[in-house]
Amino acid sequence: MSDRVVELVALVGSLRAASVNRQLAHIAADNAPAGVHITVVDDLGSLPFYSEDIDVEDRLHAGVEELRKVVGAADAVLIATPEYNGTIPAALKNAIDWLSRPYGVGALSGKPVAVLSAALGQYGGAWTREDTRKSVGVAGGRAVEEADLGLQIPALPEGGLTDPTVVEQIVASVTRLVDEVAVSA
Repeated sequence: MSDRVVELVALVGSLRAASVNRQLAHIAADNAPAGVHITVVDDLGSLPFYSEDIDVEDRLHAGVEELRKVVGAADAVLIATPEYNGTIPAALKNAIDWLSRPYGVGALSGKPVAVLSAALGQYGGAWTREDTRKSVGVAGGRAVEEADLGLQIPALPEGGLTDPTVVEQIVASVTRLVDEVAVSA
């Protein structure tokens, strides 16, 4: 790959300030490999619920415009999300809906996407990762399952997300996602 910086955007599916998944996104950003910059977007709860009635050019909610701009400018998308009742959180699904429009040319269109999840269940958020990949794919993104990471919160080492072995797993996911950018460039 060239000397250019690979731009990733990390979408945080949790609204909680002390969210483990918010921490996951920030650890990914803070430990991004050389030549990779990650912008964390963690205010998805501020977006209005998607409706074609309010998806009107020149009258878009400022948060929607900014989200579409940031994701549209990124080379790839990293999603850090909890699992709520066995699926994707509403705020994240809503953001994906906004990013899917305009149909066929939305901000996610053709972008490689990886899903990271830290969850209490024994499968480390497998259902939310599966549902998020499905939603992203329908929205035009290219889910990269090989870059996904599921962490069981109760099984984390004593250092939690900052344990070197966990940070190494997070960096490996980011690196795998960046490899997809290189393939599609």
